[in-house]
Amino acid sequence: MALPAARAGIAPINWGASLMFVLTSLVAITVVPWYGITHGYHAAAWIWFTLFLGANGMAITCGYHRLFAHCTYEAHPLLKFAYLLFGAMALQNSALNWAAGHRVHHRFIDDPERDPYCARRGFWFSHIGWMLRSYPSGEPDFTAVRDLQRDPMVMWQHNHYLFAALSTNFGLPLLIGYLSGDVWGVFLLAGVLRLVASHHFTFFINSLAHMWGSQPYTDQNTARDNPIVALLTYGEGYHNFHHMFAHDYRNGLHWWQWDPSKWFISGMRVFGLTRNLKRVPWFKIQRALLDTQFQRAERKLASLPGRAHIEHLRGRIAEEYEAFTTAVAEWARLREQWLEDTKRAMVERWEHSNLQVRLRELEYGLRLQYRRMRVLQAQLG
Repeated sequence: MALPAARAGIAPINWGASLMFVLTSLVAITVVPWYGITHGYHAAAWIWFTLFLGANGMAITCGYHRLFAHCTYEAHPLLKFAYLLFGAMALQNSALNWAAGHRVHHRFIDDPERDPYCARRGFWFSHIGWMLRSYPSGEPDFTAVRDLQRDPMVMWQHNHYLFAALSTNFGLPLLIGYLSGDVWGVFLLAGVLRLVASHHFTFFINSLAHMWGSQPYTDQNTARDNPIVALLTYGEGYHNFHHMFAHDYRNGLHWWQWDPSKWFISGMRVFGLTRNLKRVPWFKIQRALLDTQFQRAERKLASLPGRAHIEHLRGRIAEEYEAFTTAVAEWARLREQWLEDTKRAMVERWEHSNLQVRLRELEYGLRLQYRRMRVLQAQLG
């Protein structure tokens, strides 16, 4: 006699999610192109497809992820409402459920037993497979989101999620289609195709961004910086930086890195819709970069024959790393002292200025040491 799925050690199928993914995907690859060939799509259908795709993506990245899951900034209630509305339209569960799972992912990253979408279990599992069955690791841990449970707007969306999801995914496209004179065209593009594209673009963060890309800030987990994924996910592809500095409102650190979510959050501050944007101090970022480079250099040197110039390089790298860590410690000590003196207002103006000058000198020295480390690493080939 066959054992039930749960008793046999196989997680039971999550029929709701499975049917939703299968049906929407089938319509997207069959009905959508058939309707385009036989009837054609009006420009309005493509415009609303683009607008809703962008609104869903930004609601997930700026709202679900950077605001609710990581609290990297504060948002005005109007902006939070927009995030919650279009986040429900993205059909990725309520913000409370989403944030609970994501915080657990960060806490237990790459742990096959506890990470909800562990990349070490393969591309399919981390991309979509983890939602197709009711795995124990996928059960939401609401103890991780006590703060969000105290937010009335988050709880309103959580308690009315089904209504919000259905009304935005069916009612909104059908209403816009009726008003624009292309009911089925708008529904198929702005409703179905938009949903399928939004899903898989977001899922690439859990799969591709843990398997393909660079690891400049840490190689202690699978997260990677992937500019192509960033292009599809409004900046979320700089995932190595994010997993190292999850409480920074930015994912793309540099101005040239594609991160429209960062630009949107920063831009909304001008209108009073965002505030208290959190940024990781520069020296912590530089230390993470140098730590990773030093560890890689050590591993590479350990694999090379012990020739004289190799030993010389090993010594140079060790000296530079020690000098860098000493400077970082001194920078941190002086910065803490400066902040403390500012709070207490117990130091004279000239002492305060002298600390600032010393901090700037140390920052300049840190930059030079970082560049020298890069030169030394380049000599390793």
